[in-house]
Amino acid sequence: MKHSGILVVNAGSSSLKVKLFPSRDAVLVERIGGESRLASSFGATSERPVARHDEALHLVLEVLEERLPEGGIAAVGHRVVHGGMRFSAPVVIDDPVVRIVEELATLAPLHNPANLEGIRAARALLPDVKHVAVFDTAFHATMPPRAFLFGLPIEQYRAHRIRRYGFHGPSHDFVTRRAAEVLGRPRSELKLVSLHLGNGASAAAVDGGRSVDTSMGFTPLDGLLMGTRSGALDPGVLLHLLRGGMSVDELDAMLNRESGLLGLSGVSNDMRDVRAAAERGHEDARAALEVFAYRIAKTVGAYAAAMGGLDGIVFTGGIGENDARIRSESLRSLEFLGARLDEVRNAEHAKRISSDTSSVAVLVVPTDEERMIARATAELAGLALEGVGALQEETA
Repeated sequence: MKHSGILVVNAGSSSLKVKLFPSRDAVLVERIGGESRLASSFGATSERPVARHDEALHLVLEVLEERLPEGGIAAVGHRVVHGGMRFSAPVVIDDPVVRIVEELATLAPLHNPANLEGIRAARALLPDVKHVAVFDTAFHATMPPRAFLFGLPIEQYRAHRIRRYGFHGPSHDFVTRRAAEVLGRPRSELKLVSLHLGNGASAAAVDGGRSVDTSMGFTPLDGLLMGTRSGALDPGVLLHLLRGGMSVDELDAMLNRESGLLGLSGVSNDMRDVRAAAERGHEDARAALEVFAYRIAKTVGAYAAAMGGLDGIVFTGGIGENDARIRSESLRSLEFLGARLDEVRNAEHAKRISSDTSSVAVLVVPTDEERMIARATAELAGLALEGVGALQEETA
């Protein structure tokens, strides 16, 4: 039998990330529409101009051609950020699915439109294979009403489905499965807080393998401070700004692209740049770091209360996996919960960074959202996906 491959596609507004399974060959095209650059995990590079996502994907397929398995590409898995209430599980993509994802674009304006570009490009270039959408929101479909309802008139939920949805689902799912393996206990017995910290940042309370609360809300704007997004904000501020003459589009741009670490520090949305500025004495940068860490700490505390206990805290994402100081600063006030860091392990980015006396395990787990997308795609396409290994409670 010829072995086939699965492509996982994650399209951003000006980028295209593609990973081939089971080989795990990865290709990234950046600055689509500008001075484009292609880089890969196997050394292939290109700097020729790429105007659109379909051109980017065509280039990626050219680069991957000699690395495809004998059976070629059998299916394509797409990351889609917002699935609303229509999609609580992965789904095979057809024209009606595309239309619904398009309708949901207003809820994730930085993501869904770009995800759609990737879907359209891949369906045009690979029309004879199954395409599967895997939604960031799906993992959080288990949240109870007390966690997902807002304090608005109930008709806003019933008629317009305004509620908390949550995002980064494949990441929170993956790292809590991995955490259970590290701890040697079934995920079904654990109360975990996972912290996906990067340019986008979210926390999830995962009780017994089910998401019971998460920091992002109706859109990916809510919750923790992020690279350019504000996170939690008094809605009265928005009314004040609108009444003051700011347009809806200007407000949208400010909240999504000009706030967060960038807006608070006035320096950058990159944590490394903000840290460097703070060390040079930049007061706004220092304040931005304090807000970032403080929001993490109070969210972990709230989720421990929501679950009635806490067995572990899991850091992941670009910041969560690589910034030891943010981990330390975030957990400094949580020793009362029993979470104690071993600063040497933390500095070394060890898998387990809590001290031997800590009653709450603190872990650093590299995320693998693409793997979760590949597995879901293989299942819906009826494919056996080899070379990826098992995950604890694969059917949970």
